[in-house]
Amino acid sequence: MEIKRIGSVPSGKGPAEYFTGTVRVDMLFDAPEPARVVGASVTFGCGRAQRWGGSIEEIRPGDVIWFAPGEKHWHGAALTTAMTHIAIQEKLNGKTVDWMEHVSDEPYQA
Repeated sequence: MEIKRIGSVPSGKGPAEYFTGTVRVDMLFDAPEPARVVGASVTFGCGRAQRWGGSIEEIRPGDVIWFAPGEKHWHGAALTTAMTHIAIQEKLNGKTVDWMEHVSDEPYQA
């Protein structure tokens, strides 16, 4: 068993190469092998998500979203309201995510 006390791991800024705007990332866990799961708390504005080519969906507190492996999508902030989401990802061979191109400001204005 491992207990990480609140505040024992500093918050980090979401790197500009992956995020647009102000984003705070708090690492929750990075399970040692043979486990393959990583968790983080990510804070930005009220949520929006979109499957590639689909409609923009609003994310509300308590909603749970599942993106299938390989499903191209984006998720992020709306303009005016704070939101935090928990990201749980499988890590394989040291990699958790295939980061794609930045999303333009247009979806945030919709």
